[in-house]
Amino acid sequence: MPAVSAPANSTAKPAGRIRQKNEKAIIAAAEVEFARHGYKGTSMNSIAQAVGLPKANLHYYFSSKQGLYSAVLDNILSQWESALDAMTAEDDPAEALSRYIRAKVEFSRTQPLASRIFAMEVIGGGQALSEHYRHNHHEWFQGRTAVFQAWIDAGKMAHVDPAHLLFLLWSSTQHYADFTSQICLFTGKSSLKKADFEEAASNLERVILGGLGLTPPARG
Repeated sequence: MPAVSAPANSTAKPAGRIRQKNEKAIIAAAEVEFARHGYKGTSMNSIAQAVGLPKANLHYYFSSKQGLYSAVLDNILSQWESALDAMTAEDDPAEALSRYIRAKVEFSRTQPLASRIFAMEVIGGGQALSEHYRHNHHEWFQGRTAVFQAWIDAGKMAHVDPAHLLFLLWSSTQHYADFTSQICLFTGKSSLKKADFEEAASNLERVILGGLGLTPPARG
């Protein structure tokens, strides 16, 4: 159970550091509940119980379930997007794409519930994502695909549609979180270990980079 320090009273704000710690713990507990039960099946009361707070104190940090759900989605997307933010047209595409593939596969290994929440949201129509995407997300997306296009224009990699390359990177890496049970069913494994994710990342490197005319970076 995440450790949460409740505010001393309903009017006094905790110090910024304590507030951030508490919000992080609440979001972590909410992520588990939303992944298990979906948005409709999750209540603020069940999240409060999971995090060890009275429901009234939970509302001190997040006034509504929708607001908390949006915070969970924002947290997921900010982590995914940060792995792309550092890419520039000056980077070596093989190195940059390799780092991204491995970062996303590692995210699937360490935070599978986050990926499943996102998948359920998209399958359900993505209404809650519209708020996130409304805030300059199209510009962010165009900026990322512009990096891919710059690599293509410079002759650094094969010509592909930059948007579809980004979709492929997202879907292939998230597959190992969203469809773990299917992978285990066909491979006969009871669960996926760290070595399985490392093998998956290496194979995605070879397939995706190879299709772009790139050679995966040598690894010691």
